[in-house]
Amino acid sequence: MKILIIGAGAREHAICWKICQSSSTHTLFIAPGNAGTALLGENVLLDPLDFNKVGQFCLEQNIELVFVGPEEPLVLGIYDHFKSTKELQNIIITGPGKEGAQLEGSKSFAKKFMKKYGIPTAAFAEFHSASFDEGCAYIQSHSLPIVLKADGLAAGKGVLICTTHNEAINEFSSILKDKKFGDAGNKVVVEEFLTGVELSVFLLTDGTNYLLLPEAKDYKKIGQQDTGPNTGGMGAISPVPFATEHFMLKVKEKIIVPTLSGLRTENIEYSGFIFLGLIKVNDEPFVIEYNCRLGDPETETILLRLKNDLVQLLKGMATGNLAEQEIMIDKKSAATIVAVSGGYPGHIEKGKQIDFNYLENPQAIKHIDEAGGGVTVFHAATIQKNTEVLTNGGRVLTASALSDSLPEALELCIETLSQIHFEGMYYRPDIGYEFVD
Repeated sequence: MKILIIGAGAREHAICWKICQSSSTHTLFIAPGNAGTALLGENVLLDPLDFNKVGQFCLEQNIELVFVGPEEPLVLGIYDHFKSTKELQNIIITGPGKEGAQLEGSKSFAKKFMKKYGIPTAAFAEFHSASFDEGCAYIQSHSLPIVLKADGLAAGKGVLICTTHNEAINEFSSILKDKKFGDAGNKVVVEEFLTGVELSVFLLTDGTNYLLLPEAKDYKKIGQQDTGPNTGGMGAISPVPFATEHFMLKVKEKIIVPTLSGLRTENIEYSGFIFLGLIKVNDEPFVIEYNCRLGDPETETILLRLKNDLVQLLKGMATGNLAEQEIMIDKKSAATIVAVSGGYPGHIEKGKQIDFNYLENPQAIKHIDEAGGGVTVFHAATIQKNTEVLTNGGRVLTASALSDSLPEALELCIETLSQIHFEGMYYRPDIGYEFVD
């Protein structure tokens, strides 16, 4: 089976790694990929948003499955392009059409959807340029803190938590009037601030049936003890200690079932992944956001615990027989720690040489084996130049480990990262700190 994986991060490297464990032989292409994915397949210089060229490549290479890593191709309609093109219709796409992808692509759509189908979420109101004055009055009378969300995709930067009314109004103005987030901010959702603990829940659905993947908790703040500005994610753990069987039953009954039922009622075809960004408030789950794909760095964590053949799961998604499959999850603990460039999430410099010292002493690191334990390194923003691997962005690589306990998994990650070096390299050694004595 020939498979095209779209994306260039550690998520996509982890997906390659997992697919390579499939029971059948696969030829992997990654567009555009990174220095790590090149070790498992062939990187191809394709613009993931040029659907015509992506489709042409799939025809030329007889691609049977396209795994879409990031959200933008789905939100812009890669699924619709393939299904509306006769020659491409039978290729499996791991994601919904443009309409279903609005769950992530439009905060307004998602909030209205949740309200309509009784899915617990924070109270909200939405405003645009024509209702700017009304929005300012609403914010001025709102309790603090106040959450502002740009309606569209804003590269993970479109959510602002404001602690004063003046700050909120200034940010509200900068989004709508100054186009702080471009067209993504043509509409602003104003939300109440919920206090609780967050977690990420992932499911794979064929539109009717679903399988629940391992849950995870990610860490967004750059600084230890969750301080400083938000990032794309500095690490993750799985399982999540507070995601008890009782709590997850509430997630299924109050969120997953009505979400899938609501999509069917709206006649929205949806096959693929749903990523639920949740917050636990007084033992009750609330939806912070929907995503229409797997998360990063959560993917690098949860795939270590997933014992199923991922390709077989995706075939089940495409044929509508997920009900015939049973998810198998390793009881061990998984952890991921992300190594980033100096200055991240602000200004960073690319092109720093990466020294993988642990590769020179393979006995020093226990690599993941069939017994289900060990550590591996997934590349994110890396690029190969001649014999060197260089940094190519903010989040550079991850160390991801599986072990009998969370402290052991974290220790494996830190041990591995201590043997990797590039100028300005930084990582948080305290990922999972609240669950480790």
